[in-house]
Amino acid sequence: MLVAIMSDSHDNIWNLRKAVEIVRERQAGLLIHCGDFIAPFMLKELDDAGIPVHGVFGNNDGDQYTLTKMSMSVLNNITLHGLAGRVDAEGFTIGFTHYQDMGAGLVSAGFCQLVCFGHSHEHEIKRTGDVTLLNPGEIMGKEGSPGFCFVDTQTAAIERVDL
Repeated sequence: MLVAIMSDSHDNIWNLRKAVEIVRERQAGLLIHCGDFIAPFMLKELDDAGIPVHGVFGNNDGDQYTLTKMSMSVLNNITLHGLAGRVDAEGFTIGFTHYQDMGAGLVSAGFCQLVCFGHSHEHEIKRTGDVTLLNPGEIMGKEGSPGFCFVDTQTAAIERVDL
């Protein structure tokens, strides 16, 4: 399965729309967002991917009540996990959070093959034993080139996509 991993969209609806279009074109089966959606309308854009979307809150997601309410009532594909989440993608376990320190904790726990985080807006891949720690970079485009990653759950290969 191809899984899209993104973070830190910060209301940049134009870049998020580009990313979601690429996700649809590449026929990803799952999308994970590592926080800082900001406004609830960004969840609608993610929902339009038409695939399961799992996300966590970041430090700038101030209206968590409305984000959660939308995900549970109006939208069809969004599941929000709070500060950390874990999904099984056809036998490939992915943990995700917004914060690098929490991601390091998930790596230490040892129950994921891939742990994803955001917050710093900087793309990073680090391997610790059998676990890969991934920051997909930012959708926003504030600190550098906006983009996200795809992960192939069959090979564990990670591909960075610049927007």
